[in-house]
Amino acid sequence: MDTRIPRWLLAPLLLGLWLGPSASPAQEQRPAEPRTIRIATEGAFPPFNYMEGNEPQGFEIDLGKAFCDAIGATCTFMTHEWDGIIKGLLAQEYDAIMASLAITDRRKTRIAFSKRYYLIPPAFIGQKDTDIQDVSPAALAGRTIGTIQGSQHAAFLEARYPGAEIRTYAKLEEADLDLLTGRIDLVLGDKLALSRFLTSKEGTCCRIVGEPPADPVHYGEGVAVGLRKEDKDLKERFNKAIERVMADGTYDRIRAKYFDFDTK
Repeated sequence: MDTRIPRWLLAPLLLGLWLGPSASPAQEQRPAEPRTIRIATEGAFPPFNYMEGNEPQGFEIDLGKAFCDAIGATCTFMTHEWDGIIKGLLAQEYDAIMASLAITDRRKTRIAFSKRYYLIPPAFIGQKDTDIQDVSPAALAGRTIGTIQGSQHAAFLEARYPGAEIRTYAKLEEADLDLLTGRIDLVLGDKLALSRFLTSKEGTCCRIVGEPPADPVHYGEGVAVGLRKEDKDLKERFNKAIERVMADGTYDRIRAKYFDFDTK
């Protein structure tokens, strides 16, 4: 009896051995392993990012965790000194930066940015009994406004408030003192610094009068996640996460822990 395998049966067997075992349906549908995203922060800029024990904490850390939850990824946070933080990103030491990295044209030539996740707005403060209700350029013509010399606030006032008398000071505290004693009508500064003054003993004299018109030319586009230009998929995932966290109320709950004003 001939016990050899017929050639018509041998060919499919050999083809199967050559191709290797086929994937089962379960293997084909198995989801990819979740990616670990490494996020660098400075850890020295409270309340945005700072160290508590050996762990980074702060507004940006809480936001970063919320973004990662929305992305569905595991994230690790590490610290890097400010100098060279972009260089470390480009050298693949981590995947993203959340360290109050402002969006600038110069930085755009090196890295990509997500959507903005915070902006500290400028504001005018005046004495509590001030009669100023409108902070438009026309309404403040003839008024005396104090701000920090050489700052974006000074440049903004020079460009947008030609009818106002502008006084500049070496320190914001000096402008606040002149406001307190009635030597000037208003002070223009960033809302975070002004809020700190208003909650001090001396600041009980005064209140926020209003915010000037938006001006990206002088105040920039805000702060965003820094990413490598080639990581387009990661940028899109962060953008969607930022939109989701801002839309579902998570952002405002986190922001309220650190600031009593909107930072979107």
